[in-house]
Amino acid sequence: MAVMANYETVMVLSLKNGEEAVQAIVEKFKNTIEKHATLQSIDEWGKRKLAYLINKESEGYYVLINFESDAAFPAELDRRYKITDGVLRSLIIKKEDE
Repeated sequence: MAVMANYETVMVLSLKNGEEAVQAIVEKFKNTIEKHATLQSIDEWGKRKLAYLINKESEGYYVLINFESDAAFPAELDRRYKITDGVLRSLIIKKEDE
């Protein structure tokens, strides 16, 4: 049996394609995480100003997701972030046991 660990991921999504595109990406990754891991929480921080321009954009839509999975899934999730149009930046971290 695989050892499960808690993870936290933050996505910064592009706003140039509109709110519908942002919500479609959030829903896509929510479904992906639910399929391969145990979704604990989703916190949509909403539109925020970026510290610096990314692809000539000054604002992004931030989403924080907490989930529990085996060690292999975060690498696959990161790969999917990188090939998805509309994801400006992403970060996945393993949370320490509390």
